[in-house]
Amino acid sequence: LPFRNPVGLGAGFDKNAVYLRELEALGFGFVEIGTLTPKAQPGNDKPRLFRLPEDEAIVNRMGFNNGGVEEAVERLKKINSNIIIGGNIGKNKVTANEDAGNDYNIAFEALFGEVDYFTVNVSSPNTPNLRALQEKEPLHHLLLTLQNINLQYPNAKPILIKIRK
Repeated sequence: LPFRNPVGLGAGFDKNAVYLRELEALGFGFVEIGTLTPKAQPGNDKPRLFRLPEDEAIVNRMGFNNGGVEEAVERLKKINSNIIIGGNIGKNKVTANEDAGNDYNIAFEALFGEVDYFTVNVSSPNTPNLRALQEKEPLHHLLLTLQNINLQYPNAKPILIKIRK
């Protein structure tokens, strides 16, 4: 992908694709929206972002709060922009890991025509058991499924993975 500027904004700031024009005007070369899930979800109870001044730290425990993938797609369809847009996708908190692939597939297919690349988020410590999807077998199955969907389109998109130790 040809990046106008190598400085971009990762997922988490503009979860619902609300500020893309403003972020482009600020000069970002790309913006990653999300993490988006198939269904809207409120995220974790508040406070979910706070400072620990004595430790010079910020605690983030958002829990994939977002308005759902369809809401973001409707916004993206109305935006005429040259900025590279990434779609960070995840599973809903209530979805069992055995069914997680369905959530990723739904978000992937819904966003396909509106984003330039995907990030598969299997790293959030705030979504119960999500990081278990980083294990070899579940991750292989998930990525193979997404890549098979991706290759059905004439313009396959780059797929990145967000993992965490």
